[in-house]
Amino acid sequence: MKKTQPDLKRILLIGSGGAGKSTLSKKLGELWMLPVVHLDKLFWQPGWQPLPRPEFIDEVKIELSKPEWIIDGNYDSSIKLRAEHADLIIFLDYSNVLCVYRACKRAWINRGTTRSDMGEGCPEKIDWEFVRWIWRFRKDARPNILKELEKCNAEVLSFKSPRELEQWITNQSKNVKSKSPMVG
Repeated sequence: MKKTQPDLKRILLIGSGGAGKSTLSKKLGELWMLPVVHLDKLFWQPGWQPLPRPEFIDEVKIELSKPEWIIDGNYDSSIKLRAEHADLIIFLDYSNVLCVYRACKRAWINRGTTRSDMGEGCPEKIDWEFVRWIWRFRKDARPNILKELEKCNAEVLSFKSPRELEQWITNQSKNVKSKSPMVG
């Protein structure tokens, strides 16, 4: 049976749009047999309508109260709250060029469909506002994320490239097979 260490049952994945948070959360969820929560699925209502902030925070709190989870997403309004509840935080700290490329590629591949990690009735799209947000993520969002990560008690792993992440995942897979999962 695949399982994570007893003290690592609440994992938070953060990073720019297009970094691969949802893909990683699905991989780790299968590897460690943990339920996955996609914040985009909670936040976006049919027709790309945002859930009002108080209701979104309430939904996040419900998920955080559960004993085990992997939560992926950014959403500045709840980062501090989520970081306080996490045992492990994985920050995909990739370049804006890579993230814009991946977001555009994802939009092309999934055009006209709603991804499983997105709210119902929100078919895949990409617009200049989203591309701009990704492009400016390192300047606008990253400093606040780094401040929150410095304050939290969770173990924090930061990956600068997909290659670094893949090496870590390979090690995690080996640890699961040998029944001694570990971080680091």
